[in-house]
Amino acid sequence: MSFKTVPQMFQHLVSERPTLKTFYTKTENGWEGVELADLQVMVEDFANGLKNLGINDNDKVAIIGANSRKWSISDYAIAHIRAVSVPVYPTLIPAQSQYVVEHSESKIAIVQDEVQLDKVYPLINDANSNLHTIIIMDNNYNGGKENIVKFADVFNMKDQVHDIRALSATVQENDLLTLIYTSGTTGNPKGVMLSHANICNNLLSIDGNIKAAMELNPELKPADGIERFVSFLPISHSFERVGGHYSIFSQGTSIYYAEMNFTPEILFENIREVRPTFLTAVPRIFEKIHAKILDTVSSMTGVKKKLAEWSISVGLQTVPYRQRSQKLPFMLGFKYSIADKLVLNKFRAALGGKVRACSSGGSALSKEVGSFFCGIGISIIEGYGLTETSPVMTIGHPDLFKFGTVGKAIPGVEVKIQPDGEIVCRGHNVMMGYYKNEEATNEAIIDGWFHSGDIGEFDEDGLLRITDRKKSLIVTSGGKNVAPQPMEVSLTSNKYIEQCNIVGDDRNFISALIVPSKENLLAWAEEQGLASLDYDALCAHDQTYEHYDAIVKTVMTNFSRYESVRKFVLIAEEWTVDKGELTPKMSIKRKVVIEKHKAEIDAMYNSKDLPKVATDDEGQLFG
Repeated sequence: MSFKTVPQMFQHLVSERPTLKTFYTKTENGWEGVELADLQVMVEDFANGLKNLGINDNDKVAIIGANSRKWSISDYAIAHIRAVSVPVYPTLIPAQSQYVVEHSESKIAIVQDEVQLDKVYPLINDANSNLHTIIIMDNNYNGGKENIVKFADVFNMKDQVHDIRALSATVQENDLLTLIYTSGTTGNPKGVMLSHANICNNLLSIDGNIKAAMELNPELKPADGIERFVSFLPISHSFERVGGHYSIFSQGTSIYYAEMNFTPEILFENIREVRPTFLTAVPRIFEKIHAKILDTVSSMTGVKKKLAEWSISVGLQTVPYRQRSQKLPFMLGFKYSIADKLVLNKFRAALGGKVRACSSGGSALSKEVGSFFCGIGISIIEGYGLTETSPVMTIGHPDLFKFGTVGKAIPGVEVKIQPDGEIVCRGHNVMMGYYKNEEATNEAIIDGWFHSGDIGEFDEDGLLRITDRKKSLIVTSGGKNVAPQPMEVSLTSNKYIEQCNIVGDDRNFISALIVPSKENLLAWAEEQGLASLDYDALCAHDQTYEHYDAIVKTVMTNFSRYESVRKFVLIAEEWTVDKGELTPKMSIKRKVVIEKHKAEIDAMYNSKDLPKVATDDEGQLFG
């Protein structure tokens, strides 16, 4: 398939597979999808409604909501009429949502429910705002506010009937498709301008990798031949937007939207029901599954436990061959077939039993976790990029991948390492620039090269390895440069550590803020006879500190003395997006977290006594 615009991609697939069902949502009657031919009618009718509401070429339309069929219909409809979509994270606070809508000059906001409506409604009455209409997806809304239109009513706005298909044919590849606001750690977000060419060339460049991944483990291919994908990462972010929303759609894969406001338990239930063949996730999802399986094995006894451990061991022996798409030696292949039949297939059932490959992004995947999944028959392909690079810059290939690397540059893109270690790239993936911010654009793009702000290196096979963020490098008072990310990845790979933030800039040694895995810590407490303690008291207990001290010391054996964590404090409450401590893609806002826990950090450096735990309440120290 070849296409230059998103409407071309959409219409081509519809013409090729009009009866394919996709955009499934879970109802009381089960999972219900819509045929592509019917979807095309919905998109064109909604696009016509937007035209009747006054949306013209290059006008901005904000979309605020969780992944859903309505979100996707809105996005494709906006693209069909040469308008510009502005995805907004539903987790943003009102001031942040208003900033994006106002800065983008959005004329219409399409919101999920009354909660999202209330965030941006004040702009309706703001004389300085372009926002004149809000479309609410919840058709049960009856709030009585002015300038509110129900989603279902937009389809029926036929005062003027436009030829949407003809209009979509006028869309040019260099037209602005979307404004995606980056979630930086400080200051207001910047609006990344991505064209149809940016997105479509990115899709076509990763097409071969996706197809190759979907050909892995042909014995797991569904009987009906239909590939399935569960969409749960925020569609407002470029990773899911391109890696799931657009690329998976272009492959003719049926998309299932996870239930709204899902918990981890509900998400995994959805996955087991859908039985996806391909999955896109962040490392933390894989880490949780890995930890759960190992806990299950650990609780086994006797022959059953020995068999599970042997099967895992056999699986790990196959990893070097799988990474280079090499045939297994006869005896290893024989042992693996037994291990798979008796044990490993049951592990795959945690992801529905049909997943042949996954893509991982957002942060580094540990070698331990990646090797485990590869060993049980699920290859995890890592890639790298930023919103500013549409987003894929490099991607691994099923025939050659290594954990800790993120592949090679996609076709049409050049990647090189600057003398200071910074990764830069140029090609069709580089953004048009930052919206209404020429200064920031000129700082980011120099002589056609986009400066990523990440530090990296190429290995002997030409695979890119990310070593750290340029801006997050810690420089100790002794002049030592310390990359925090490798230590954080290593520490959070332990099942007892949920989150971690390394500290030490301008200090004489490295320390850490550690958020325990509450579930696993409580289970450990019960084993230790500490179940009577409430959670805060448990975190402050001497025995708990000794437990974590042993963990930290073990992990730090893999690091040099100058970069090793010498002190730490336990934070009893998890950092979240809602509290402003994480970005929407779950990256820690280092400066925010460090400022919030300034008292605990100062105590670690100013006292010989080691603080043991801090709660989220006014940074109070215990112990």
